[in-house]
Amino acid sequence: MFGRMFFIQALGATPGVLIAITIHEFFHGLSAYWCGDDTAKKAGRLSLNPIKHLDPIGTLTLIFFHFGWARPVPVNFWKFKHLKRDTVLVSIAGPLSNLVAGFVTEAIFIKTGFYQYARYSPLLFNIFPNMSASPYISYLADVTAWFILINYVLFIFNLIPVPPLDGAKVLMAFLPSKYMNWMLKYEMYGTIILLVLIFFGIVNVILNPALVWVLNVTARLFAM
Repeated sequence: MFGRMFFIQALGATPGVLIAITIHEFFHGLSAYWCGDDTAKKAGRLSLNPIKHLDPIGTLTLIFFHFGWARPVPVNFWKFKHLKRDTVLVSIAGPLSNLVAGFVTEAIFIKTGFYQYARYSPLLFNIFPNMSASPYISYLADVTAWFILINYVLFIFNLIPVPPLDGAKVLMAFLPSKYMNWMLKYEMYGTIILLVLIFFGIVNVILNPALVWVLNVTARLFAM
């Protein structure tokens, strides 16, 4: 499990995950601030410093299992100017920021030909590495490839409508207020359900086909 390839992948994936989750949480906090909630700002979470967003357990699982999460930005939904509308905007801001980050980075990655230097790219590209490239250039290309992939993973994963994921909060905004309060109250049990779904591989049944579809669509777009 912890062979040479594991550590190569961990070295490539870790910077991408740190940056991607920071972008995700920062835009949650920024959009909440724009909607009238200054909770994240007062907590010092309107920051692009990854340290402010790290979760200890999520960081460990990231290092050892290539799957992790950030410490959620605190949001007080009751401070929003328009509760349901702003709940949707703030909830969708994180996943959309990852989609845009992945899309823009992938466009540059392919159009510049930089992808050719990635030796251990996880993306669905036909790569012929230029072995004359310096190891530093190859490592940077590997990190970029992982960053693209991780952003797409976060985009898709967070839209799954299971608390505490963003997809559940979007769903809540379209429910009557009494059900919205109920979901907020029992959100902690959603975390347990989510972990069970991850453990038994059910999340992968949703995530993997969606990820392949996104990568195929974007690869065709940028190859035109």
